[in-house]
Amino acid sequence: MTNNQINRSVTLHDLGLIDFKQAWDFQEEQLHKTVKIKIENHRTEKQKNLTENHLILCEHPPVFTLGKSGAENNLLLNKNKLAEKGISYYPINRGGDITFHGPGQLVVYPILDLENFFTDIGLYLRSLEESVILTLAYFGISSGRFPGYTGVWIEPDIPAKARKVCAIGVRSSRWVTMHGLALNVNTDLTFFNYIIPCGIKDKQVTSMKKENGQEFSMKEVKKVFLEKFVEVFGVEYGAS
Repeated sequence: MTNNQINRSVTLHDLGLIDFKQAWDFQEEQLHKTVKIKIENHRTEKQKNLTENHLILCEHPPVFTLGKSGAENNLLLNKNKLAEKGISYYPINRGGDITFHGPGQLVVYPILDLENFFTDIGLYLRSLEESVILTLAYFGISSGRFPGYTGVWIEPDIPAKARKVCAIGVRSSRWVTMHGLALNVNTDLTFFNYIIPCGIKDKQVTSMKKENGQEFSMKEVKKVFLEKFVEVFGVEYGAS
């Protein structure tokens, strides 16, 4: 795209508590619309149409999701036990291994055309991490990156104590992203006992609540995250 064909505005969708499959379908719908525009732009010599960017914020009822490179034996419950505990389970098309989503966790799904920003998946992942690191810093929680692993970690410089507070797993099609990140805010961490989180056997999972010993306002965490996301990605946003 040339500079006059770049769109860095983002439409915000705050979906609240929503079923995982419903949110996944919504993501796929937005991605396919954007990919269709890009294919049509490639085929025509006429005026090119701008692609849209979306940012979805939500929480999910308890669900385990397994990335396409994950190992199913990292799920430690059988289907009957999952049903007993009221937990859904989906093998999905993002990168990464198994993780948990549930109430008290901020889930963020950016549907971005990276050709509006930068065509570098590594930089995209680091930028998502940076948005979270800055958010946590605002609330007085020091965090960073743990070499060799994606996501955001507490005490990453001390391997024996390093614990993950935010998991990240994405998919990209023609430089259009979907899936994203899950920041444990007030999350019930006992659910992580039923999986090997992200396929990492020797590292713990934590939350903002556990680290700070207090509940956080999800509304305030969303507000701060949006500010940091705008700062890192250089976007403008409006609500849908």
